[in-house]
Amino acid sequence: MAKYHIYAISDSTGRTVDLAVKVALAQFSNRDTDVHLKTEISSIEEIDQVVLKAAKTNGLIIHSFVKHELSDYIWYEGRLHNVEVINLLGPVLNRFANFLHATPIEEPGLFTRLNKSYFRRIETTEFAIKHDDGANAHDLEDTEIVLLGVSRTFKTPLSIYLAYKGWLVANIPIVMGIPLPESVYNLPPERVFCLTTNASTLSRLRNVRHEYLRGMAHGYSTLDNVKKELQYAHMLFNGHPEWNLVKVTAKPIEEIASNIIRIYRKKQKESLKS
Repeated sequence: MAKYHIYAISDSTGRTVDLAVKVALAQFSNRDTDVHLKTEISSIEEIDQVVLKAAKTNGLIIHSFVKHELSDYIWYEGRLHNVEVINLLGPVLNRFANFLHATPIEEPGLFTRLNKSYFRRIETTEFAIKHDDGANAHDLEDTEIVLLGVSRTFKTPLSIYLAYKGWLVANIPIVMGIPLPESVYNLPPERVFCLTTNASTLSRLRNVRHEYLRGMAHGYSTLDNVKKELQYAHMLFNGHPEWNLVKVTAKPIEEIASNIIRIYRKKQKESLKS
């Protein structure tokens, strides 16, 4: 039985064209086929090599090029060497372009990167939930950002927002008289962020919580108690001046998160230089 050679090529990872070939060949299980997957093709020379091999083996080429220059070139070379060329994405992109009244950006690998970003967000969100409010504080080795702060300094919403942005985040509450987990001290200092605010603002925020709990959190929101908690927190922070102090007073979550990321990246660069 003759062997049929199929050259599946792509200017990206090749997952799309590889899957398309497998789906199609499932309908021809009685044929002996040899699929040659070629990925990350970006030059005319690489295309020439594939076309010459296909011509030599009487093979067929199927590609998923998103750049029209590569797509046009391989179509022309296929005709020149009498090689059948199937453009997997071309007709679909053309139809979408007509329907959407827009031109494709022709960026290879874009779907793969978007897909990776999606699954990264799932991973980081699960991590943030697992490490919320001091949970699993013994397991911080993989954490990129650790948030420390007294109650109502936006630790949880910041964690979730940063997780959505793709960061592995844990948050740990500071409670008077309770030492921080030893794992915090073992982290590189650029990963630790100490959240602080002024006492009067925090007292007002806690009063809302106090009213919601119908007075069950006695003393929780008083200005004197808030001042004591903040003093205790700053005592811990001052013992580690290499940690990052972040003021959250009257700032939206997005601004605080951007500031944290900026500080983190800056210190990461500095540590690489040193």
